[in-house]
Amino acid sequence: MNHRLAFHDVAPHGHRYARASDLGSFEFTYKAEITSIYRLTDAENLYRIRIVNNEDRRHFSFRPGQFVMLELPGVGEAPFSISSSPSNREDIELCIRTVGNLTGVLGHAVRGTRVGIRGPFGTSFPMERMHGGNILLIAGGLGLAPLRAPIAHVQEHRSMFDHVDIIYGSKELSKLLFTFQYEMWKKDDIGLHIVLEKGDPAWSGPVGMITKVLEEIIGFRDVSFIRQTHAIVCGPPVMFKFVCAMLSERGIPMHKMFVSLERRMHCGMGKCCRCNVGSTYTCLKGPVFDYWSVMNLKEAI
Repeated sequence: MNHRLAFHDVAPHGHRYARASDLGSFEFTYKAEITSIYRLTDAENLYRIRIVNNEDRRHFSFRPGQFVMLELPGVGEAPFSISSSPSNREDIELCIRTVGNLTGVLGHAVRGTRVGIRGPFGTSFPMERMHGGNILLIAGGLGLAPLRAPIAHVQEHRSMFDHVDIIYGSKELSKLLFTFQYEMWKKDDIGLHIVLEKGDPAWSGPVGMITKVLEEIIGFRDVSFIRQTHAIVCGPPVMFKFVCAMLSERGIPMHKMFVSLERRMHCGMGKCCRCNVGSTYTCLKGPVFDYWSVMNLKEAI
């Protein structure tokens, strides 16, 4: 199959993104190409993508938590959270699981495959608001992909945070993502706590649910520590209920917890109505919400 498909030329623009008043800018497509593909697991690949035009590449910027629409010409497009550092202005990285038609075709792509990028879209994690305090970065399964951008922000601004802990839960050993980065995170004085739902002869760490490890980490913290703590939670929506309930019970206010409803993303511009929760379009108002807002969105989780 030939994936080196061309785009029609598109003129540069100066629109702002992720603004409901700038719907026209949502239609702009950056011509891009895949520069490398890294196999993470049997189901997930990490794609490094570069915008072809130098001026467009300099123009593109994003914040942790935002997403892009990735297009394969002749196949379709889908939303994916950006899984790389915002300070990298050369490439963006997308961690993509092979689950459907578009991702199935993408699984056969090679270096140099032409793709389209629209965005970035959506709200972001308020990282600057968390400066000066502690931060819990909590991920379940594929949730580590969108969490990777805020982790990069923490690494690059480590002196701006006090205690930093990553709590990551995976179903089994073979499904762990970004294993090549674990030691780098630890070297930046970041606590890394991994738990598997299913035990393995090669695994000597904890086995169980992610709340088991979370309880061990925050259970002995005093009130002053908790008051200075923010939390970012990414993963299956069902995980939010248990994790955020535990954080709330320990004294972390809901407005200091942030979750990503990235799994509800569809068209990226609020036109298809598939992302709506009540009267809220998560494509336009999200995907990042504080947990207080999520609790007031009927059927959000």
